[in-house]
Order: sequence, then C-alpha cells, then structure tokens
Amino acid sequence: MDKLVYTAATGLRAHMQAQAAIANNMANASTTGFRADRVSFDRIILSDGTSQLSARAPTSEEVRDADRAPGAMQQTGRPLDVALGDRDTWLTVQGADGSEAYSRRGDFTVSESGTLQTGDGFLVMGSSGPITLPPYESVSIGSDGSVSIVPQGDKSGQPQVIDRLKLVSSAGSDTVKGLDNLLHVRGGGTLPENLDGKVTAGALEGSNVNMTEALVDMIENQRSYELQANLLKEAKSMDESSASVMRLPG
Repeated sequence: MDKLVYTAATGLRAHMQAQAAIANNMANASTTGFRADRVSFDRIILSDGTSQLSARAPTSEEVRDADRAPGAMQQTGRPLDVALGDRDTWLTVQGADGSEAYSRRGDFTVSESGTLQTGDGFLVMGSSGPITLPPYESVSIGSDGSVSIVPQGDKSGQPQVIDRLKLVSSAGSDTVKGLDNLLHVRGGGTLPENLDGKVTAGALEGSNVNMTEALVDMIENQRSYELQANLLKEAKSMDESSASVMRLPG
C-alpha cells in the first residue's frame, strides 16, 4: 500500500512540475532567444534484493532542461542586436552569483555606467570581463563578435574595436538550463570558447516555443495528472476497505 501511495504522490509532483514548465514556455513564447523548458522523466532502477523495481523520484533539476532547437531569426536593423546561427554557440554573460552563464538573448542595451547587457539585465562578457563602452558616436558589432565604436567627438568616423563578445560552444558538454533561463555547466565549470563563432548583427533570434505543441502538452499533462489523482483516491479506498475487514465487531 505504501508503494502505491508513493507512486501516486511522486507522479502528482512530477506532473505539477511539468505543468509549471509548460506554463513558463507559453509565457515566454515571444521572449527573445528563449529556449523552451523540456520535461524529461528518467527511470531510476531500485532493487529490493530479489528483483528490480522501476521507480523514480523527480526533482526540479531533473525535469528542467532546454530544447536546443534554434528560434526563427528576425531582422531588426538595430546595431546592438545580434543573433546566433549555430545552435551550439552561446553568449557568455555574468550570472546573478557572479559566475559565467550562457544566453541566446542578443537584444543588447547599454547601461548608464556604459556596460553592455542583455535585455533581461545580465552583463555581457568579453575577452577579459564585462564589456564596457566608453562614450561613443556610434557602435557596431561584427560577424566575429567584435564590438567597435566611433569615440565621442571623433570626426574621422573610423571605428575602433574595444572588445569581442565571448562566444562559447556547448557541443559535447553536460549543460542544464537553470531557473534564471540561462544555460549552466552541470556541477559547475565553464564552456570552452568558440573562436570560430559567428553572429548576425541587426537581427534577433526569437523564442523556439511552439504554441500548438505547448497547448497539446498541457492537455496531455492534465489528463495524466487526473489519472495519478484517481490512483491516490483508489489507494485511500483500498486502505479503508482493509481497515474495515480488520475491525472487530462490537
């Protein structure tokens, strides 16, 4: 009986986590560079000494990963917008804890202090730390990720390279998407720099969320949740029936 209740309870928890992931995808269907949360249920094999039992104990990290398919590219003409063509190439940003993290969001802005940051406020990293732009007349980003400016007051109009976007490759690395919507190396660490990485200036990569698939996933997940809830009710009914059999007549 305990095993039946455990199975039903863990199933309910897993489907609640899946529903949260699907809802997050739908809410970010128009977010630049967003990678859809992907729910993945892995089987854990337990042994009771005589046979193997299939069971699972999902955690938030287990069900949260990212669909790595690229989103649609949209031309914007804005000099601070960049899109990454290669699905394994990522922009390096400074995470909330100060460590390296990785993003596909290329809608850059310049803060009042001159630092380059993504649309969601994370500092964009260059070859030696966060990229800082001195006062400028104009700014541009090359296909190799080089950031150039025409300094303020410079009448020659000649751009000067001040830094280069730190582009990295996730190919062959064990990475996971975090609750901050950034990519992280599982267990810590950093991704290798991709010296051949390319960007497309004046364009943005959209979200890769497919709303039709997300709606279907939500319906299927809701039905599975109801089945797990019915299993829990059945376990309760069986427990009450067993208790009534053991009850002595008074």
